[in-house]
Amino acid sequence: MKFNKALVAMILAIVMVMGLCTAAMAEDALKMGVIGPFTGAAAIYGNACKYGAQVAADEINAQGGLQVQLLCEDDEHDPEKSVNAYNTVMDQGAQMIVGTTTTTPCIAVSAVAYEERVFMLTPSASSAKVPEGKDNMYQVCFEDPAMGIFSAQIITENSLGSKVAVIYNNADDYSTGIYQNFKTKSEELGLEIVSETTFTDETTDFSVQVTAAKDAGADLVFLPIYYTPASMILQTAKGMDYAPVFFGVDGMDGILAMEGFDASLADGVILLTPFSAFSEDEHTVDFVAKYQAVSGGETPNQFAADAYDAVYALYNASLAAGIDGSTSAEDACEKLIEQFATLQYSGLTGDMTWTSDGKVSKLPNAYVIKDGGYVAYGE
Repeated sequence: MKFNKALVAMILAIVMVMGLCTAAMAEDALKMGVIGPFTGAAAIYGNACKYGAQVAADEINAQGGLQVQLLCEDDEHDPEKSVNAYNTVMDQGAQMIVGTTTTTPCIAVSAVAYEERVFMLTPSASSAKVPEGKDNMYQVCFEDPAMGIFSAQIITENSLGSKVAVIYNNADDYSTGIYQNFKTKSEELGLEIVSETTFTDETTDFSVQVTAAKDAGADLVFLPIYYTPASMILQTAKGMDYAPVFFGVDGMDGILAMEGFDASLADGVILLTPFSAFSEDEHTVDFVAKYQAVSGGETPNQFAADAYDAVYALYNASLAAGIDGSTSAEDACEKLIEQFATLQYSGLTGDMTWTSDGKVSKLPNAYVIKDGGYVAYGE
């Protein structure tokens, strides 16, 4: 019998990925649901969170003591499917949620989790609407308003542009939230915005938006968007021989890993992110090596590091609260709320504390993309 080697390799890869989150654990293991888009257009983000969470769980389990079991479900970046994924992991015994990865699904799931009293810590859903009115919904990532404000400050303080164009997704809470706060802070700082154009998730032609920026004389284009539309904007700008400074936020992290994307187009792009896989500090180097081992050689982005920190933050808080595998989700929720009021955690993405409304306090870093990697801005 002849075997199709490529098919066998693919099957083994699928089995390995599935096994990351379904390995049998002791009954008293701490069970964390991990929900995100593992397939579809936003899969880079969801898989990064899944693999980053797995690295943390592997490290914790290797230490002995209280173990961690991850229960992973794909939501395809769809709110309805995300709620279904939530119900699935809860049926499997999840006591707390690492997720969801993206903002709109997280808003939908957190509404259900609030009613059912299940604690959620999202690595990457950054909208202010995510924790709003919910005492059990916390964030590891920067909130959208903070990214908009920090961006305006960095652009102004470093004189990166005198005339700014903004291209944002008016159908996305993440993008609009950053844009609105960027605009408000820019007006306060005297930063001139000369062009504001929008798009939706269905947009594939950005010639109108880029032309508007160019015709307005913008020497900097602010992109509070995800990497997929950003890649098309960079390509469009090159075709128009338009080379302003492009400034993005954490949603752009992952653009270098896009299949078929010419990484040279991103050279010179500045973005805000709390993590760089190219850092040479010992913790980052160790994390990158372990991440590549579980992901098949992928380079981790900020979402991976945020998920790693989310698992550790939940684990540390659970230890302090005496939560184990026998604790009900409802009891765990109340105990975690109490713990996060005073929790201090130092992780891959910075030193963190949390406010009572679920917001994280930590500092961002600005990086420049250069030769297929990140360089700290100003170095």
